[in-house]
Amino acid sequence: MPLTAKENLLRVIHHENPEWVPYGMESQIMIGPPVVERPGQAGLDSWGVRWDLEEDAHGGTYPAHDGHTVTDLARWREQVTIPDVDALDWSSIKTDEIDRDEHLIAAFIEFGLFERSYLLLGMDNALMAYITETALMAELVAAVADYKIKLIERFDDEADLDLVWYGDDWGTQHNLFMPPDIWRATIGRHTKRIYDCMRARDILINQHSCGKIEAVFGDMVEMGADTWNPCQPCNDLAALKQEFGGRIAFCGGIDSQFVLDRPGVTTDEVRAEVRRRIDEMAGGGGYVAAPSHGVPYDPEIVEAMVDEIATYGRQLYGEGRRSN
Repeated sequence: MPLTAKENLLRVIHHENPEWVPYGMESQIMIGPPVVERPGQAGLDSWGVRWDLEEDAHGGTYPAHDGHTVTDLARWREQVTIPDVDALDWSSIKTDEIDRDEHLIAAFIEFGLFERSYLLLGMDNALMAYITETALMAELVAAVADYKIKLIERFDDEADLDLVWYGDDWGTQHNLFMPPDIWRATIGRHTKRIYDCMRARDILINQHSCGKIEAVFGDMVEMGADTWNPCQPCNDLAALKQEFGGRIAFCGGIDSQFVLDRPGVTTDEVRAEVRRRIDEMAGGGGYVAAPSHGVPYDPEIVEAMVDEIATYGRQLYGEGRRSN
């Protein structure tokens, strides 16, 4: 009997001989918690950070200039308003009508420890503070992690989660935002606690992190991430797959910057990129095909990409060309 999309996706994540390469996280239904991490209009988020709106821009809202709340890191406890998880209106979380035989329930947990820290301090101030006031930043990050753990625990109590999409961008296109040792002493140390919470509840961890994060990729694997998205090609994806492919699944990788969104790109070039990435990443399972970034694309380009994933991604396993 053919696998369902859910069964196949779980085989991909667990490296257990899937029948096809999925296009995106097939079969998951994403739901968000009742907290405002990023307002849809100009105004404050649940932490008191002010956001502005550019209606025609992708994403719309963005952190306002001087909209952060922490003006003196030594006084962060006085200047940070941590949302009260138990005071949130959880009645909006409805999962009774979801067919769990067909779907995974995934929680959308955005603005992880690094992102929330720079929203609270402002990007420039945060980057300098990680270098010059590492211990204080570790204390602030620990408090944010405590909140994230409470949020995930309550969310799981309400929805019996299968998976968490946990977002925190750690890198630029060239390197981490901070030295690896400082990342480990702050972000990594307390992200591990968040991972431990999810693993104790048998929740799959889908870590979202844009940028070149190779310097701490091994840490992320050791900490227990199940999947990484959107695995951008500024990293050596083939090398990461070769070293860690049996321990973590990869989602993304189809080059957005230099292929999908390049002016004048042809559908043949798009199809070639899909085949190259599948050949590179899908051996033995552990690969979910998707763009390396979520931006608007020409519909013709998307159609070619999706069609090539559907055809080539089934031939790969069906013909037994990647059996180990």
